[in-house]
Amino acid sequence: MAAQALPVLMYHHVTPNDGLVTVSPETFRRQMAWLAGHGYRSIGCRDLEGFFNGATLPDKSVLITFDDGYLDNYVYAHPVLQAFGLQATIFLITGRIGEQGQPRRHAGTGGDLPACPNHRETKRLIDAGRADDVMLRWSEVEFMQTAGTFEFHSHTHTHTRWDQTVADPAARRAALAGDLAASRSALAAHGGDSAHLCWPQGYYDDDYQTVAKAAGFHYLYTVKKGINTPATPTDEIGRVVIKDRVGGWFGSRLFLYRQPWLGGLYVRLRGD
Repeated sequence: MAAQALPVLMYHHVTPNDGLVTVSPETFRRQMAWLAGHGYRSIGCRDLEGFFNGATLPDKSVLITFDDGYLDNYVYAHPVLQAFGLQATIFLITGRIGEQGQPRRHAGTGGDLPACPNHRETKRLIDAGRADDVMLRWSEVEFMQTAGTFEFHSHTHTHTRWDQTVADPAARRAALAGDLAASRSALAAHGGDSAHLCWPQGYYDDDYQTVAKAAGFHYLYTVKKGINTPATPTDEIGRVVIKDRVGGWFGSRLFLYRQPWLGGLYVRLRGD
């Protein structure tokens, strides 16, 4: 049976430290075990491109995405994906990824693990110039690429909301274009050639979309809840916000977001 709609799951942090946009390592393991145990197939972004261009995907296909590029994605999520034979995508803020240093320990290696703080503390450390304490390094990106657990695409270079920082429209478009060019260059330097972009804070407008397409990004990911079918505009890909919950909640969302009619009705009426 072919997929009629494609759920795109959205994560940020996987860490034992509670906070915003976080699931615990135990919850993440149980969610991935549920996917594997119920016959789901995790796909890559090339598969998503094919789906939007008429290719057939198995009915229980899902794209698992992470935003930003936090160290905890390597420490806690990578070994779980590897254990269950699943793959995911990280949209990297490329300007925050560490240029130096070897891969650190992850939960599949044993021993003392790096600290992976909650979202609030992560932001504080980044603002204090300590991004390497909480963000991925390129060595870890390459390690996970080789392992086949993650592929990597753009979340811009600086994660700046240019609509909030540059008043002049022409200057704002130029600033965004420069940001996207820097992101593409950084990804290309580490083996990536991406047409996929996730918007910081989910914000975009017509100018943003025009600039992104001119920069070569044709698959644009939002934070909007939506049912993705082959007819969905590729510049408005919807995602499912994943909470620190398992059991019926997780399974029911996967079911609903695979159903074009029923899922569409659910999103219009509720959509959590």
